[in-house]
Amino acid sequence: MFQRILLASDGSEHALRAADKAIELIEGNKGTIDVIYVIDGATSKSDVLYYGNKEEIAKKRRKKMKGIEEKLFKNKIEYNVHILQGEPGPTIVKFANERDYDCVVIGSRGLNQFQSLVLGSVSHKVAKRVKCPVMIIK
Repeated sequence: MFQRILLASDGSEHALRAADKAIELIEGNKGTIDVIYVIDGATSKSDVLYYGNKEEIAKKRRKKMKGIEEKLFKNKIEYNVHILQGEPGPTIVKFANERDYDCVVIGSRGLNQFQSLVLGSVSHKVAKRVKCPVMIIK
């Protein structure tokens, strides 16, 4: 049914559950999952201050995706990881709407729960603005 899925992830438990659902949706369809991880400005600044060099920062960011990559690899799913900078909601929406996805899969909560209380959840923003179907996983 689904050939191209965009999986929005931040390495949280909800993102891991979303990865399980994306795998379930695409398994047997010989499709592709694109994983997108968006780093906001505050996180990017703190990473630079804490780690200092680009290699360490890149390593830390890839490490957050390790659990999801292991799940995809184990299930023999073709995938690509995209690590972008920007405000997560609008960045995911722009990325999804510029490409031809059958579905966007996203966790209902991310790592920054305080921000979602104040500004509204990323999943809600994505669901309102992405042109293809969006599945929010609890």
